[in-house]
Amino acid sequence: MITTSPPESWRDAGWAAAPPLPEHLLAPVRAAATRALAERPWPELLCGVHNPFGRHVCVADAWSFLDIGESAAVLNAVEAVLGPDLVLWDSEILSGAAALDRDEAAWWPVEPLAGALVLLTLADGAMRLVDITRLASAAPAAPLASGPILALRYMPATSRYVRDPRAPQNQCGAERRVLVNLATRPLWLVRGRDHAGNDFATGFALPAAQWAGASSLDTPSLDTPSNP
Repeated sequence: MITTSPPESWRDAGWAAAPPLPEHLLAPVRAAATRALAERPWPELLCGVHNPFGRHVCVADAWSFLDIGESAAVLNAVEAVLGPDLVLWDSEILSGAAALDRDEAAWWPVEPLAGALVLLTLADGAMRLVDITRLASAAPAAPLASGPILALRYMPATSRYVRDPRAPQNQCGAERRVLVNLATRPLWLVRGRDHAGNDFATGFALPAAQWAGASSLDTPSLDTPSNP
C-alpha cells in the first residue's frame, strides 16, 4: 500500500511515496550497482539492467534486477497509480538524483503517453513513483537520499509500445542515448493483461554474433552492437 493516498497525491502532486523495498531484494542489486558504477561505463550501458538478453554491464546480475521489477512490493505500488494491467519496459542505474533526465517523457515510446517512473534509492530502499507526464515539475517534490538510484519504467497495458524507429520518440531517444535501441527493447507484462496489441516477442533472443553467416572470403564485421 502506498503511504500517501495514491490516487489523490498522484493526481494533485504527480508523485507518491511507497514503503521501502525489502532488504533481501535490495542487497544483491545494491552490490551489483556499486560494482557497475565503479567501472565508470558509458551511461547507456547502465540501461536495461533487468534484461538478461541485453547488452549492459550487469548481465550477470540481471535476474536480481528483474526480481525487483516483478516484485509485489513494487507492483502493488505501481498498480495503485496506473491500474491492474502493467508493462515493465526499461530499467536504469543512475549515479544519483542529479542524473535523472527530467525531460525523459520526450523519448518514452508509449502512446498514449502514460506511465510511472519508479525511483529506488539503493542505500535505503526508499521508493518514489513519479507520473511521467509531470516528471519535470514533480521530481523536485519527490526528494531522495543521496547515492545510486535504480529507475524502473512502467506503462499501463492500455497504451501501446511504439517500435517504429522513425517515430519521433524513438528518434529523440536515439539522439540522447546513442547506444540504446528502444525500438527493439523487450517488454514484460508483469501484471494483468494487454489491451493494446503490444509486441511481447521482440527482444527475447540473444543477437547473433557479427560473423554469423559470413563466407570464408568475407571479413568479419566490427560494427558496434545495438540494443544494449
